[in-house]
Amino acid sequence: MRSILQFLPLILLTTLVLACEEDNFAEPTTSLTGRLVYQGEPINVEYNRVSYELYQDGFGKVGPIGSTFTSEGEFSHLLFNGEYKMIIPIGQGPFLPLQNQSGQPDTIRIDLRGNEVMDIEVTPYWRIQNALISAGEDRVGATVSLEQIVTGDQAKDIESVTLYVSKTAFANTQTNVATAAMGGGDIADMNSISLSVDIPEIQPVQNYVFASVGVKFAGVEDLLFSDTERLDF
Repeated sequence: MRSILQFLPLILLTTLVLACEEDNFAEPTTSLTGRLVYQGEPINVEYNRVSYELYQDGFGKVGPIGSTFTSEGEFSHLLFNGEYKMIIPIGQGPFLPLQNQSGQPDTIRIDLRGNEVMDIEVTPYWRIQNALISAGEDRVGATVSLEQIVTGDQAKDIESVTLYVSKTAFANTQTNVATAAMGGGDIADMNSISLSVDIPEIQPVQNYVFASVGVKFAGVEDLLFSDTERLDF
């Protein structure tokens, strides 16, 4: 017992030094940013719903750096320089899966040697165009047109089009205070879809709301969204 007590201060000092060395490791400083695009145009998705996985080989790491795209389809990381791989799992996003000939998620390889902006090209089933969202004293209205992008065997029907109104900057299925929806079968003209909804009483009182239009495709979990607009009234 006496010999253990004799060496205890040395053990504690060694532990403290190792802990300090652990804390003094350099922080990652290289920026990797980007967003989902179609032909260079941004693709908006639902906040915190569409996930991706980022991997770095080596360093004893075997699991992914998991995250989700923002509502603007953006991603951002501070990393060390090195070789990375990114995948978007099958079934994520309102667009054709990024997959290889074996039906597995396609791998986006990244050789990070300094700050990099990397957009990811995807193909949405449909595209929202000419979105116009406005507010009167107590009502929000929206008109949009939809253009079909994917045809043939991989095409998806429109299940619904919904106007979402929120008191925060995230106007979607999770945060709305009012909605107006139209079923896909009720759309007479894809070039002119109109929706409107009353603005409910908001507490505490505010003289603005946020609104966006989301499109649900048959058999696809994630919605495609228009830009979110702040509306003062």
